[in-house]
Amino acid sequence: MLALTWVSLSCFAQQTHFTIKGRVVDNKGKGIENVVVNDGVHFATTDKNGNWTFDTDTLFSKFVSISTPSEYELPQKKGLALFYKPMREVIERQNNRFELVRRKKESDTFSYFAISDPQVLNEDEMNRWRNETVKDMKHVADSLGKSREVIGMTLGDLVFDNMPLYQEYVKSCQSLGFTMFQTIGNHDFDKAYQDLHNMRIGAPVYAEHYYNRYFGPTDYSFNIGKIHVITMKNINYVGHKKYLESVTDAQLSWLEKDLSYVPKGTTVFINMHAAGWNKYNNSGNFKGAADVARLLKDYQVHFFCGHTHYFQNIVVNSTFYQHNIGAACGSWWAGDLSVCGAPNGYLVVDVNGNDVKWHFKPTKGSFSQQFSVYLPGQFRTQVGMVVANVWDYDPVCKVEYYEDGVSKGTMEQFADIDDHYIYQQNKIGKKVSSDRLTGHLFRFKPTKGTKKVTIEFTNHFGEKYSETYQL
Repeated sequence: MLALTWVSLSCFAQQTHFTIKGRVVDNKGKGIENVVVNDGVHFATTDKNGNWTFDTDTLFSKFVSISTPSEYELPQKKGLALFYKPMREVIERQNNRFELVRRKKESDTFSYFAISDPQVLNEDEMNRWRNETVKDMKHVADSLGKSREVIGMTLGDLVFDNMPLYQEYVKSCQSLGFTMFQTIGNHDFDKAYQDLHNMRIGAPVYAEHYYNRYFGPTDYSFNIGKIHVITMKNINYVGHKKYLESVTDAQLSWLEKDLSYVPKGTTVFINMHAAGWNKYNNSGNFKGAADVARLLKDYQVHFFCGHTHYFQNIVVNSTFYQHNIGAACGSWWAGDLSVCGAPNGYLVVDVNGNDVKWHFKPTKGSFSQQFSVYLPGQFRTQVGMVVANVWDYDPVCKVEYYEDGVSKGTMEQFADIDDHYIYQQNKIGKKVSSDRLTGHLFRFKPTKGTKKVTIEFTNHFGEKYSETYQL
């Protein structure tokens, strides 16, 4: 009887181990050699005929993806990056074909839009995202696209726990006119479940399933110009909006394997939702950040993240720079400002070979808008002071001031809560938490009798922005 029961159960046991195979070819059907293919656990490279094969376990691997070589156009469908195949389809086919189009002209020049936290909760916020952010990005991309390729990377929290809005979000990305990639954030999970690695093995549904349906795997890479781009999940989701900012050992193993195919010294863009090295309001720094930095120690790294809804540029070390970018939605679409006082917007990163420059683009402003100023009496805690909020500041930058045209040196940096943010929140009846400190504030007390003051910001690249104010 026992033996009969075992046989009966085994008949219904689901096969999860498979040997999968396929090809990567160009648009003429010719195989492409040395393309990196992975299932999130196992890696392979294509042979001279473009063939790849490896064993997989569908309990853990839900997609097969390629790391597109820079000689080829980034594959997309209606503007959304399409570099993957669902595993349920892969296991049913003997020849899983990825087709790439060789670039007509190779170029090391492109622009990279890094967009943090659209975080749309309802149709009204979706309309603001479409009519403000998307419209603005399309206008900038149309201009840049005359001389360079443009791609976009959203840094998580595409929606605000409202999964049906994914469909509208997808439509908005399709209207941009350039290829868009995504990163998963803590509000992009189905709150009814835990994420895949927290669910029981073999569970048919898990918290990433909506995100996966529209955007594929959460950990992936590609190449453009001389840059290797990596995107990873760093949210450990435990269900019902509860989560930890962290990466798993399995993800670190994936990152190590991915980097094994990338020559040391390469410039790497890595995208995650949560920051890792913030000094102010740093309780959200993700666990495993030190391990990520260790694995990337032999590369020139730009780490792009969101999650906090404020700016915090951190020079982690001489080869590792963190861009924690103010949110596209600001402080959750409450107005036009992020928590740190930076305007709603996104970062435009211009790449020329290994030369990387970035400028923040306010959604309702111009690239020349790089700081805001309070005159004496306008910043409630800084009596008698002129205060400048310089959101894209880092230690290489300078913030100087002039009184009646005479240079007076650098302004004093301090931390406080941005006054415009306080006003915005009070206007809608929301309290401001005492932990909303902004580290990119600067001040000076003008000399008695001064008639006009000039604030001059010199950015990371030596570019100067100045504004003059009458006292």
